[in-house]
Amino acid sequence: MSSNKDQTIPPVVQATKGSTELATFAAGCFWSVELVYQRKKGVLQTQVGYTGGREGKTTYEEVCSGTTGHAEAVRIEYDPVTVSYNDLLSIFWTKHNPTQGNQQGNDIGTQYRSAIFYHNAEQKELAQASKAEEQKKHDKPITTEIAPAGTFYAAEAYHQKYLEEGGQCSAKGCNDSILCYGY
Repeated sequence: MSSNKDQTIPPVVQATKGSTELATFAAGCFWSVELVYQRKKGVLQTQVGYTGGREGKTTYEEVCSGTTGHAEAVRIEYDPVTVSYNDLLSIFWTKHNPTQGNQQGNDIGTQYRSAIFYHNAEQKELAQASKAEEQKKHDKPITTEIAPAGTFYAAEAYHQKYLEEGGQCSAKGCNDSILCYGY
C-alpha cells in the first residue's frame, strides 16, 4: 500500500503480491490514457480525474473552462512486482506527443497538458531520467511537467472506464487500436 495520504483509489487486497504503488499521468484526454493502462498486466485499477490545479472539488465543466488549472489525469494502482514504474513511463511516452504543450491533437487547453505527477522521490528521479532520454527522440522540446502528486479529484462516474463501457477491449495484453470520439 502506498504511503500517500490521498487514497482516492481504494487499495486492492493482494495477499500474495505484497504492496501496491500509485502512479498518476496526464497525457491528453483521459479516456484513451485510462484504456491503455487498463490493458497492462500488473495494473490493478485505474481512475480518471483532475489534478495539478487549485484545491477543492471540481467538475468536468469547470476543468474544461480552463479556470481550475487541473489536468485530465489517470491515477493508477499497480503491482510493482509485475510492472515497473519505468514500464508505466514507457507507455506514457508512447501514448501521446509530449511536445504539443497544452493540447493533444484536436484537444486544446491546459487540461490536456502532458504531466507526470510523482508520488515519491524514486518516481521523481525515474520521471526526470525518462524525460531526458525521451527528449533525444524529438526535435522540439518536451513540454511535460513533472510535479508532486497532489490531491486527485475523481471525475464524474460517466467518465470512468468510458471507452471500455463503449465496447472497446480492456483485456490485459489487448493491442486493438484505441478509438476516441468515434475515430
